[in-house]
Amino acid sequence: MQTQLSSVILATSSGRRADEILRACVHCGFCNATCPTYLLTGDELDGPRGRIYLIKDMLEADTPTPIAREHLDRCLTCRACETTCPSGVAYGELAEIGRNFIEAREPRGFAERFVRGWLVRVLPVPARLTLFARLGRLVRWAMPDYLARAVPQIRLEPAVAVKNHARRVVVLEGCVQRSTTPEVNAALTRVLDAADVKVIRAAGEGCCGSLELHLGQERRARATMRANVDALFEAAADAEAIISTASGCGVTVKDYGRLLADDPRYADRARSISERTLDASEYLAQIEAPLRKIDTATTVAWHPPCTLQHGQRVKGVVEDLLQRAGYALVPVANAHLCCGSAGTYSVLQHRLADELRAQKLAALTAAQPDVIATANVGCQLHLRDGAAVPVRHWLELLG
Repeated sequence: MQTQLSSVILATSSGRRADEILRACVHCGFCNATCPTYLLTGDELDGPRGRIYLIKDMLEADTPTPIAREHLDRCLTCRACETTCPSGVAYGELAEIGRNFIEAREPRGFAERFVRGWLVRVLPVPARLTLFARLGRLVRWAMPDYLARAVPQIRLEPAVAVKNHARRVVVLEGCVQRSTTPEVNAALTRVLDAADVKVIRAAGEGCCGSLELHLGQERRARATMRANVDALFEAAADAEAIISTASGCGVTVKDYGRLLADDPRYADRARSISERTLDASEYLAQIEAPLRKIDTATTVAWHPPCTLQHGQRVKGVVEDLLQRAGYALVPVANAHLCCGSAGTYSVLQHRLADELRAQKLAALTAAQPDVIATANVGCQLHLRDGAAVPVRHWLELLG
């Protein structure tokens, strides 16, 4: 693709990177075939190719446009297009640049600013999320249906007694998962205990920054990431690895090296954190952990989150672990497509999210599985809301 980006834009590192990504695109359109929103709406601008042109036009004119904002808002950032693209276009990174460009230059209306501001100030802070979720469940009757269904149930962290092993790993606690599905990390702790590995936590670790990043809050996101780098770097000094049980967090932490590459104080440590971070499935496969089937379920429909299969490019690993433990996996059509959760997307774009969830649940339940398993808290809560069968994190089936 030929580009003529504004000289002002090309004077920035993000502008030069955007130019590089845009020039890699050959506008073949293969990406549209795996784009969930394009498949729903049939609108070229709701597909990666159309959005790439919208971003290109903005950066060439050095002016944000309402139509670009609308269609970037509709993008799930599922990155299925990256898996499909024959030219290796880093679409997710380009969308991130486009969103940051718009948010920095074109303020939203009051209502949108309020909602997005509330989300970035509440969801990443477990104490605030717990408070508002408990209050919200008392008044769900007064909320619009999509909001009432989105209010999570707060769960207490299960107590887990473990031995003091010589081998250690740091396990990310996250933010939303810490309040809504704490049993996931408890399950991993039990599995690792059986493998003679001790779980330690990083004091001061918080949200990974993905929520702020996807909402175009670039400065806030990077501040969050720096705080996490400080906490994780110290805690992981004597650990074998940093383990993520929520693939949405893992994909962002694995990208800290890129996201903080221009920060002279944090670049090296951020890269070190990224290089040491593994999804729980990668680590369990690597150490050949002993696994056992602990659930009464026999058949499992596996939903690989986009952040795991397209973002981290981890494919087939969870499936192998579940089968090693004694579970039978049922076939699921269109497993590459997003369920519609995508962080705050299920709230901000709830109509599209509901349609995507309905399609995903139809595919997941077609073979009548005993349970649906996934690997990200967002997918788990979003699918659970509409499913007629239990939806659990895959680690809960092993520990």
